[in-house]
Amino acid sequence: MKKRNLLFLPKYTRKGASSRLRTFQYLPLWEKMGYSVSVSSFFSERYLEKIYNHQSPGIWHVLKCYFRRFSLLFTVYKYDLIIIEKEIFPYLPAIAEWILSKIKGYWVDYDDAVFHNYDQGTNRLVSLLMSNKIDQVMQFANRVIVGNDYLKRRATLAGATNIVVFPTVINTLRYNKKVSNSINTTVTIGWIGSPSTLKYLEPMLPVLNWLHQHYSIKFLLVNGKSKIKFEGEIESIIWTEEGEVDAIHKIDIGIMPLPDNPWENGKCAYKLIQYMACGLPVVASPIGMNKEVVNHGENGFLAGTSEEWKCSLEKLILDPQLRMEFGKKGREKVFREYTLRGNFMRYKKLVELELDGK
Repeated sequence: MKKRNLLFLPKYTRKGASSRLRTFQYLPLWEKMGYSVSVSSFFSERYLEKIYNHQSPGIWHVLKCYFRRFSLLFTVYKYDLIIIEKEIFPYLPAIAEWILSKIKGYWVDYDDAVFHNYDQGTNRLVSLLMSNKIDQVMQFANRVIVGNDYLKRRATLAGATNIVVFPTVINTLRYNKKVSNSINTTVTIGWIGSPSTLKYLEPMLPVLNWLHQHYSIKFLLVNGKSKIKFEGEIESIIWTEEGEVDAIHKIDIGIMPLPDNPWENGKCAYKLIQYMACGLPVVASPIGMNKEVVNHGENGFLAGTSEEWKCSLEKLILDPQLRMEFGKKGREKVFREYTLRGNFMRYKKLVELELDGK
């Protein structure tokens, strides 16, 4: 049997969360199943390092990324299936996708509401000229893969066909259960995320500072080198892929606050899935996919106001048994619904149907 050749075009290298979770973590499984896999990220490792350190990557380096992707397009004839993450060229019209749809076809994958960069972005010229750019990318695609129902609704409105929901998932082989320390009386509230999402913690500071004044708590921030203005004890751990699970094991309660904005409604609740996979109780804003992952009062709490956040965290701080029960239920749900293996088997079946039909 002829070996099938897949080309993945993620936006980032493995260091970028969306690309790592939507593309790179699947690669060993594709290769194990006998597929020949090629990967070409749009942005480089250097680009991400500069962005994460709040530095400019430089115009010439960005142009080099565009040129590298442009050159690659002349090789697409070699592949049986091309899977694009988000778009071929950021902030350019969907001409490349239209041409590719005519000569080869492609699939496209979304785990963020990137269409809002165009229709609700801060650049007026981009919004004027390309407000429906991502709608066109979806419409031209043979298949659209999305991480949640919010993204699916947009793909449907765009006129896309063959839409499938694949939530962002974890490799269960990496996520062992946290071992509780019954001796420790200080409760650790924690958050994991990229530097760009640290802003979501700002509205939480009054709640966290109030809890610090009344209870023995500390805050664990798994991020870059950034800090927050928490008045109590705070520990900051620089994120690494190898160390993220060990870092989560230091947390007793995982949180995911989000504002009720269009971009945030497109998020895939990944940090909640990570917390729960380690057996942690969670508190989250009732926004987007958070409402699907958290069963309120069963594996965590949904909190929409400062008072609800305060009460929910207070209950979990005061009740170790409740934390244990929520953590158990959450881990069971993740291992039932949000696994890499489960997603991959569905993914593989769709790829086989596509390639066998050619």
